[in-house]
Amino acid sequence: MGNDTRLIWHEIAPQGARALFGIHHYVTSGTNLPEELIHLVFLRVSQINGCAHCIDLHTRDLLRTMPVDKVALVPVWAEVQHLFPDKYCAALAWAEEVTLVSQTHACDAAYAAASAAFAPKDLVDLTIAIAAMNAFNRLGAPFRLPVKAAA
Repeated sequence: MGNDTRLIWHEIAPQGARALFGIHHYVTSGTNLPEELIHLVFLRVSQINGCAHCIDLHTRDLLRTMPVDKVALVPVWAEVQHLFPDKYCAALAWAEEVTLVSQTHACDAAYAAASAAFAPKDLVDLTIAIAAMNAFNRLGAPFRLPVKAAA
């Protein structure tokens, strides 16, 4: 299913797109977060939100630095934590907590775990990355942005 009948949001609202891509640029260029960690978090958030375009895109990004067998296990990372560095597990846990904030309310225990794993600036930057990907997913999924995967 493509975007045959849905609006192309970034063409209709280019100023909004530039603003959102500005946040993306900050996260990917203006923070101390490793690129692989950013793509890992982007992928996990997109999986939770069910954005096909973003899952396709960030899987491809992550495959540039991470073996396919680990990428395939991202949805169940908590069951195979030994495959991921502690900092990555902390980031994934925080990504899930923040993405599902209406259910989790970003509980104190999750905040304490994330705070223990990241310096204050890095935790804020990580949370900005999570928030940005949630925003992208909320545009990509409803407007059915296309995927590169072919039948």
